[in-house]
Amino acid sequence: MMKQRFNIACQPKVIRTAARFALIVGPILVLINHGDAIIDGSMHAETWLKSGLTMIVPYIVSTLSSISAYKNCNKV
Repeated sequence: MMKQRFNIACQPKVIRTAARFALIVGPILVLINHGDAIIDGSMHAETWLKSGLTMIVPYIVSTLSSISAYKNCNKV
């Protein structure tokens, strides 16, 4: 079952869709969460790391959603 999920997650269409979501939603989340620190120049290494992790969240959510949708469509 895990191998099937991994195979779905590695499909080019799933990767492209998740990347698009990450590139749109990720910066918005970074600005919401760290915008004040970016503007006043008080970003530290830890905050940059958190910003990078924040960018990954929409990718993961989109990928998991695609896996779920694919599995549900194939049950019908």
